[in-house]
Amino acid sequence: MADNSLLAGPALRRLRKREGLTQAAMATSLGISPSYLNLIERNQRPLSARVLVQVIERFDFDPRSLREDEAIGGLDGLARRLSDERFSDLGIDREEVQEFLAVAPQAAAAFARLFDAGGVVAARGDDPQRQAREAVERWQNHFSDLDHAAEDLADQLRLSRAEISVALNERLRERHRLSVRILPAEVIPGQVARLDLHARQLQLSEMLPGAARRFQIARQVGVLEQREAIDAVVEGAGLTSREARDAMRSAVSDYVAGALLMPYGRFLRACEQTGYDLTVLQRRFAVNFAQVAQRLTTLQRVGERGLPFFSARLDRSGELAGFSAGASGAMFPLDGARWPAWAPYSAFERPGTLLTQPVLFSEGEAAPKHWFTMARTVDGDGVTCSARQAIVLGLEARFAGELAEARGVSLAQEDAVPLGANCSRCGRPDCLTPQTARLAAQARV
Repeated sequence: MADNSLLAGPALRRLRKREGLTQAAMATSLGISPSYLNLIERNQRPLSARVLVQVIERFDFDPRSLREDEAIGGLDGLARRLSDERFSDLGIDREEVQEFLAVAPQAAAAFARLFDAGGVVAARGDDPQRQAREAVERWQNHFSDLDHAAEDLADQLRLSRAEISVALNERLRERHRLSVRILPAEVIPGQVARLDLHARQLQLSEMLPGAARRFQIARQVGVLEQREAIDAVVEGAGLTSREARDAMRSAVSDYVAGALLMPYGRFLRACEQTGYDLTVLQRRFAVNFAQVAQRLTTLQRVGERGLPFFSARLDRSGELAGFSAGASGAMFPLDGARWPAWAPYSAFERPGTLLTQPVLFSEGEAAPKHWFTMARTVDGDGVTCSARQAIVLGLEARFAGELAEARGVSLAQEDAVPLGANCSRCGRPDCLTPQTARLAAQARV
């Protein structure tokens, strides 16, 4: 606490008001001038170590209260909340966030508490992305007609060409008179792909790695050849806003791309033959970890069902960036929940390493549900998102015995890590610390 640059004006002002002192009286007690105290309270001067010692000695003052912003994640935590798309029109920059936290830390804490409770705006259901996600979940993230059509097309391509990239490129050229061109990032800033019908080109950013490029090409082939079927699914969702329909169309187009790269029958057989070995699946189908994770949530074909996985994507602060429940029935409160004991938080300390962890999710009076979860970080695409995120895959522990990743892991419920409500509401006295949790998460290289 002897930080010479410590700005603690609001805390000192609250202390003075609690004691019923004027600035002059408190300044005299601390041995400083009233004008200097005024500057400290307005955060125009730092609280020096000498003055801090005087405050501690002369008043019943806990210096830990000067770090009260840590409870909301400090500057980064507050900046993350204020970067929510609901505030995008306000143009709040990091400097303003820092000023808010410095000048009014209690107000900042109140805002964070309200935000985390979901009360900043009354209508979370008005969020187009959320509406689209809920519409996809009503189908349990499985669109049978689209999946069958993608599988038929994949079989055609596989029969004519052994290598999927070559087959996709030639399909675009022969059927749609489109070529694929890789462009410098500065030519299409902020975009991963662009369809230029004038030049008859599908243009891709040079920043995309191989698996992401293949996905974008497959996506374009799927959109061109299943446009009517995709439109029918979107219209059937009954979404009221154009933004929600666009988000739904984007999600369904991604679904088609995954179904084309990982055809249902062959992918499911590979899963069953390998024990859902994630590394083998990535290499066999030339896809990345995130693409495999998403595809695993879609295996709900009648008569050919795969295991009921859920998949979630979280950023370093624990903010939910994507979620697919599939047929898993996962209803735990991912939105707004913060569980430092959960493996995704440890995954950021071991990038690229798969961590496995059996957990018990509980909320309210419902009995806790026993899950087997796997988490691994993935890097952003370097275009629309540069931040590292954690991908989580999970399914009920009773189904996990056949998984390659579960070998050597105890699936007994008493050995699972208990995760309750959001940490800010839970108050569980026996919760694991993040350090203990790291020991509970087992690594699979």
